[in-house]
Amino acid sequence: MREPRYKSIVDEFTVRIRSGKLVPGTQLPTTRELMRQYGVALATASRVYAELGEIGLVVGETGRGTFVRDTTLPRTMGLEQRPARSGVIDLGLNNPLLPGQDEMLRAGLRAMAASGDLNALLHPSPHGGRPHERQMFARHLRNRGIRVPGDQVLIVNGAQQGLSVAIMAMFQPGDVLAIDELTYPGMKNLAQQAHLDLVPVPQRPGYGGMDLDRLEALCRKRPLRGIYIMPTLHNPLGLVMPEADRVRVAAMAEKYGFVIIEDGAYSFLAEPAPPPIFTLAPQRTIYVCGLSKSVASGLRLGFVAAPPEWMADIGYAIRVSTWTASSLSIALACLWIDNGTVDQLEDRKRKDARRRQTLARRVLKGLDVRAHPSSYFQWLSLPPDMRIDQVAARLERQGILVVTSEPFSTSMRMPHAMRIVLSGIASDVLEDVLAKVRREVLGIAPGTRG
Repeated sequence: MREPRYKSIVDEFTVRIRSGKLVPGTQLPTTRELMRQYGVALATASRVYAELGEIGLVVGETGRGTFVRDTTLPRTMGLEQRPARSGVIDLGLNNPLLPGQDEMLRAGLRAMAASGDLNALLHPSPHGGRPHERQMFARHLRNRGIRVPGDQVLIVNGAQQGLSVAIMAMFQPGDVLAIDELTYPGMKNLAQQAHLDLVPVPQRPGYGGMDLDRLEALCRKRPLRGIYIMPTLHNPLGLVMPEADRVRVAAMAEKYGFVIIEDGAYSFLAEPAPPPIFTLAPQRTIYVCGLSKSVASGLRLGFVAAPPEWMADIGYAIRVSTWTASSLSIALACLWIDNGTVDQLEDRKRKDARRRQTLARRVLKGLDVRAHPSSYFQWLSLPPDMRIDQVAARLERQGILVVTSEPFSTSMRMPHAMRIVLSGIASDVLEDVLAKVRREVLGIAPGTRG
């Protein structure tokens, strides 16, 4: 059987890249130039670059073209957890912890040991949690402006599982899911694993949020099954969707009958904020949140609020996944919700994030930075004459790990930018590290002032 033409072209480029004949940063021919050079159709030329992108050898950059990637960098550009190395600062993983949280844990465990039926904690929790635990998490949801009874809340093993069971319960392979062009990588990967038809919706110029005109055009053109959205607070851009846009999304969901998956993982940082979309479209929305960011990633608990008629399907998805939250973690979380520890931590982390944002904006002044004033991360766009993979590689050689736009991008063209996480690093160290990032972006040699 004859090999498809695009495969032979892919093989040719692969050999040239891996042999070093095409060095990192080399700009490849445009798609139309590739058509002329090899005498192939547009679809074939496009597939060549798509295949090279899939195997991690090239990267497409918005408005600039396709370039050979620096393959010395990890494929996900630092988003995955890597073994700790001495002297390395990871600006990729967001694990906000505050001084004294270990003592909070010590006190919490003592309180649990002194009361209650400890034997019950040695048994697995019912899928979705016990009724009184679900009621406690429903109480916590009031912090986000959501008021539902406990039987509309299910406890899961982290927000990631919440997203997973929402997909399992409400979608089938081939369903169309609208998503931001830049979004949380965990959801992008879930959708791909579920074989959904993932459709990126471009950002609106100026504001930078999802272009709702384009979303409505998509609804008219295709049978949209659902939308994944982070209205408060968007990862990685740090945006908060205006209330008018939330109302419009809710109205579209009602008009076109699609499901809204609303991710509130970072919503605790952006207070006050407009009401969640869940409150505007309670019969069309699944709200997913967790305690990993607001309390601690080691606690690993999430919760899902959904319309009553969808609860059975979501509960079934939890059962068939055989992936249930720890009884011990749930008991500790309920204790901390009840005694106000979670509220205290959320308030302290908002203040901590504001201090870090103030520091970062001062150090990175003059650079193209986008962030919410109380977010634990920033989105840094580079000058047009710099390549993001090369900047990331040079920073890594200095012991600084960053995440580029690649894992966040749902389209073939990735912006020339990186996400910088500000949490979990002592302020004096953070200032020094950000100064190095600034010098690298400005092209200032180490040891000079800039």
